[in-house]
Amino acid sequence: MVELEKVLYNLVKPIVEDDKSLDVRLMPSLNENEAVLHVYAANEDIAKLVGRQGSMAVALRQMMSIASHADNKKISIKFETI
Repeated sequence: MVELEKVLYNLVKPIVEDDKSLDVRLMPSLNENEAVLHVYAANEDIAKLVGRQGSMAVALRQMMSIASHADNKKISIKFETI
């Protein structure tokens, strides 16, 4: 079983400037075939993680969907400021 929150954390850590405020949590979902990941970071870092027109967020979701194939789960990533 892949620890999805660690994979996502390792993907986004080099992108953010304030890595001390970075946190990635796996949240429970009503659907057992879905993994909901919340990325918490500073406001400026969230803007970087989402990217222009959501391009970075789309790329992160695609990378995480590959990581989740082993568990046969759909990935949802939510970006939130702290």
